[in-house]
Amino acid sequence: MDWMRSHGTLIAVGVEGTGAYGAELVRVLTAAGVTVIDVDRPDRKTRRTKGKSDPIDAYAAATAVASGRATGIPKSRDGVVEAVRVLRVARRSAVKART
Repeated sequence: MDWMRSHGTLIAVGVEGTGAYGAELVRVLTAAGVTVIDVDRPDRKTRRTKGKSDPIDAYAAATAVASGRATGIPKSRDGVVEAVRVLRVARRSAVKART
């Protein structure tokens, strides 16, 4: 948080993969009172022409948030839906272990 705020006023943060590998980052940022926007992956055409590059992806995410193109709301991963997901994972694991 200190590093992000050292670059200027922090209005919002764009995060790719908020339902999977970015879920914990979203939890930390949300707990700190930061607005989090779910950003889509870069389109395939851009990735084909420019290749996979974390700096390019980060710049594209920041541009999408700043311009208002990215408007996704990340899932909170709590409540009833998360409880059902946890139960399904446990059941699937139990069935697999038994068979």
